Amino acid sequence: MTTIPPDDKAEPRGVILAALMCTMMLAAMDVTIVSTAIPQIVADLGGFRLFSWVFSIYLLAQTVTIPVYGKLSDLYGRKPILISGTLIFLLGSTLSSLSWDMLSLIVFRGLQGLGAGAIMATVSTLAGDLYSIEKRGVVQGWLSSVWAMAAILGPLLGGALAEYFTWRWIFLINLPLGLLALILIWTYLHESFERRQHRIDYLGSGLVLASVGTIMIGLLQGGHAWPWLGMESIAVFSGAAVLVGLTILAERRAAEPVLPGWLWRSPMIWGSNLAMVGMGVVMMGPSLYLPTFMQSVHGMGAIGAGMVLASMSLGWPVASALSPRLYMRIGFRDTAFLGSILLVFGSVGFLLLAQPEWISAVVLDQVVLGAGFGLLSTSLLVGLQSTVGWDQRGVITGANMFGRYLGQTLGAAVFGTIFNASIAARLSEAPSQLASLLPANINDIIAALHQSGTEPAVASYLRDAIDLATRHLFLGMAVIAVLMLGLLFVLPRHFPMAAPQKANSAKK
Repeated sequence: MTTIPPDDKAEPRGVILAALMCTMMLAAMDVTIVSTAIPQIVADLGGFRLFSWVFSIYLLAQTVTIPVYGKLSDLYGRKPILISGTLIFLLGSTLSSLSWDMLSLIVFRGLQGLGAGAIMATVSTLAGDLYSIEKRGVVQGWLSSVWAMAAILGPLLGGALAEYFTWRWIFLINLPLGLLALILIWTYLHESFERRQHRIDYLGSGLVLASVGTIMIGLLQGGHAWPWLGMESIAVFSGAAVLVGLTILAERRAAEPVLPGWLWRSPMIWGSNLAMVGMGVVMMGPSLYLPTFMQSVHGMGAIGAGMVLASMSLGWPVASALSPRLYMRIGFRDTAFLGSILLVFGSVGFLLLAQPEWISAVVLDQVVLGAGFGLLSTSLLVGLQSTVGWDQRGVITGANMFGRYLGQTLGAAVFGTIFNASIAARLSEAPSQLASLLPANINDIIAALHQSGTEPAVASYLRDAIDLATRHLFLGMAVIAVLMLGLLFVLPRHFPMAAPQKANSAKK
């Protein structure tokens, strides 16, 4: 059956938007709220060497399923996919709170990720369904504000629950919010259906999950579990290349492919999605390493460092909300171009900050980066959604969101390599009088900085090493942002608008 878009005039869209923000909050806050409780979780469950997979499995499950959920929402409607995904997420949350060891927690976090994939794929698609082009940017600003709230509330709430109650409550707290969202969606979101028999692309779906999952495992494990040029990496990426080839063959033959060929034939679409991959890469530089920089170099506490990072989330929703004024005047491509310019300014601006950096200057720099992300992501997403009809909007939104999260995984791998290589080079260049006092392992640097017995000269050298490594990250961000600027010239200045679709059957 083919779903017909909701009738804007008959829907209380404000209530539905609140429900979408609630579901988005579930997925947005789950990473930040868990990160602050890791010491308590490890102390209770053990398995310290596995704890990184508590995050990795969630990101993996979420990312690989987004394209599949996007296609399913085109076939069966946004409402059933969003409700199913939210229920899966809440089930994963409940089971995570009952975990008895680290392995069980990792499995249940994977289940949460499966639900989060449906949430991420359908929430932005629904925003495109319910609102006009002029209003979608403002709505994306509201949805982006959820990430700002999650960045601030997550660490505070996670730390308070873990310290004063038990870490298991960081998962159980999802239940009331999720149930509220389900009630609102079930009550107020209505879709009409024109019933038609569909041929689900089971083979293509399985190959998409397998190929993307293999790529992401290679990116997540490379440089950590095994060397980038080791036999393990070669085997994983060779297997991924074979799976990608099989996926292409299967999708060409499928009646209703998960990833249809028109996604790759249009420079406007693949150029926009590659730009989102680049944006995802740039995002991970400050997201992963700025808190470490603020704590190690500037001596800030964990909460203060988190607040500096959260300032990025302040510029993002404001820029998203203001983007319609730009893209309705100068077009989607040029608005995205302005966003990329802000990313270049923000990346280069950090490099130009005097040492030691003023905290206020770092905060302002993060606001500029957030504004760049807001203009870039909103203009490209709304622009792509406007080029297709309702029955293709889930696929095109899912592909766009998938590019962003794939970029984040790639960024974690790239910047992890840059940061570690910079630190290692700095340690190898240490003067002979300090070399014997410095940590032999990169993993011990943070601990050495926080030990009271560390020699002042050693601590100063380590702080300088982290400062230099962070500047190398921002240099890499600037290079990628410049490449995105060039990539955007592939896009047409004005995106072709699709003819509006109207419902042709009664509402359920």
